[in-house]
Amino acid sequence: MKAVVLKGYGDVDVLAVQEMPEPKVGPGEVKVRVTAASINPVDWKIRRGDMKGRADLKLPLILGRDVSGEVVEVGTGVEAFEPGDRVMGLVNAGYAETVVAPTECWAKVPDNLDLKDAAALPLVTLTGTQLIEEHVRPSQGDTVLVTGALGAVGRSAIFAARARGARIWAGVRSKQVEEARMLGVDGVVALDDPKDVARLPTLDAVADTVGGEAVAAVLDKVKHGGTVGSVLGEPKGAKEKGLVVRSFMAHPDGHRLSQLAESAAKGDLVIPISRTFKLDDAREAQKLAEQSGVGKVLLVN
Repeated sequence: MKAVVLKGYGDVDVLAVQEMPEPKVGPGEVKVRVTAASINPVDWKIRRGDMKGRADLKLPLILGRDVSGEVVEVGTGVEAFEPGDRVMGLVNAGYAETVVAPTECWAKVPDNLDLKDAAALPLVTLTGTQLIEEHVRPSQGDTVLVTGALGAVGRSAIFAARARGARIWAGVRSKQVEEARMLGVDGVVALDDPKDVARLPTLDAVADTVGGEAVAAVLDKVKHGGTVGSVLGEPKGAKEKGLVVRSFMAHPDGHRLSQLAESAAKGDLVIPISRTFKLDDAREAQKLAEQSGVGKVLLVN
């Protein structure tokens, strides 16, 4: 099969499109012919060497955490899927023509959701909803700030927080304030403007999707004992301020992903897609995706 292989660490020129052995399906696994794969920040962080030293990263490797496609084979014990099913999943080695992953990684794609577009959903929607539902855990009426609110993970977090009845503030950059008002939230704040941050109400929690100075700027606004959930590790100084801090990495959840697919098909959850590229153009695609403020970028077969 054709795949995009990371052979070393550095700029996009370390990515090579080449023939690789097609993965074999094992017990409890599903083999999928990939229609599209999504590019995520973790992909270029791995490529740059930001995550060098992790035990599960051995070069050469195929990048890519989420895909959509059609089931071509299932392993023994798999009953939820069969060849021909349209699916999407949170996987590994997604920049390829074929992917194999455990059954719990997959969800069926609704008939009225474009199979290609479905590739944009798994990692970001599961990350955003797990951030809210499993880590921030707001109650009805709680005031929650979502940093990076216009990003795909931020939009997913807003979707989940709204379902819980939270009062939502969208944290963005100054140039994004007007666009963020279109999210239908209770308030918008420019996190790079200290005067704007100062007018924030007392927060019950922060759902952080960007880290760094953005979350540091609002920690003083969180009530004592409030919660900071983050997809980027523990914010410095948060625990010292008496806050409950929960950081995490997304995990596969086929059942929840199926629900999110239905919400996307209905238009209740919208993840904007910026551009699509052929698998052969993975270097150009990743270069675009790495630019700040760009919608989802897909690789299509």
